[in-house]
Amino acid sequence: MYDVITIGEAMVTFNPGSTGPMKFVNTFEKKIGGAELNLAIGCARLGLKAGWISRLGNDEFGRYIQTFTRGEGIDVSQVELVDGYPTSLNFKEIMEDGSVRTFYYRDKSPTLTLTADDLNEKYFKEAKILHLTGIYPAIAPGNIAIVDQAIALAKKHGLKISFDPNIRLRMWTKDEARAALSRILPDVDILLAGDEEMDIIIGESDPKAIIEKVKDLGISYIAIKQGEKGSVGYHNGEMIEAASVKAAKVVDTVGAGDGFNAGVLYGITKGWPLEKTMNFANTIGSMVVGVKGDNEGLPYYEDVQGRLGEIERIER
Repeated sequence: MYDVITIGEAMVTFNPGSTGPMKFVNTFEKKIGGAELNLAIGCARLGLKAGWISRLGNDEFGRYIQTFTRGEGIDVSQVELVDGYPTSLNFKEIMEDGSVRTFYYRDKSPTLTLTADDLNEKYFKEAKILHLTGIYPAIAPGNIAIVDQAIALAKKHGLKISFDPNIRLRMWTKDEARAALSRILPDVDILLAGDEEMDIIIGESDPKAIIEKVKDLGISYIAIKQGEKGSVGYHNGEMIEAASVKAAKVVDTVGAGDGFNAGVLYGITKGWPLEKTMNFANTIGSMVVGVKGDNEGLPYYEDVQGRLGEIERIER
């Protein structure tokens, strides 16, 4: 039984060898990125059983991602290497304050070869949570049909549907994002969203206003991410404001939201109280920003325990 399965594209990410505008950077280091894959990695490192549905180019980059993912303990039985579609790439620009811009090269994504008929119903039957993001439908209009089929299979077999809008305005406009993502919300059980993203989708940026508006859609678990300001959670009529956890140093903000999401899903699968879950998730987010790379900073469970002071870490 899989605790979490997800659908999405992975890319080879090139991290700059120095900070500053990308046009002045001369060296890059090969990494792996992709929000859905980051989520799966985050869950697996915490000890959950994760599965990933995707397509990769039948090239060296695709094989690199597949091998890396398998090594993280994630099931890749639903990942295929396809000819004629190069594995997608992105290049990152990181400034001295840790802020990041991303430049995508994914016009002929291998995931374009994935169809709704390719989704394995048995795979959904063996899972507890389906995690979706707004990135996958932004890649191509046809992906919305695949998301619809995934939601239908999840509903049929009693999976909880987790959703992070993860709006990328380099990939589509605000109007396109609003139209596509607002229709997903009524099917969502667990909403993991940034306040600015919800402003685009429903016209509300205040966490309490967001919660009041979306809980009427039947969303039972809501976590609103506010970056340095922490997060706001809602479940079973309880709403809490979870204070941010100060990062030792911010060097790369990419992946923090995915780490937060993994923390929330972990708490849900373990039946933790809302406050414990939100604090756990905030802690993971603060740990991720201290490490360069999209998923290198995603911690193992014992790392989070150490950061929370629940166990003593002996370093030397």
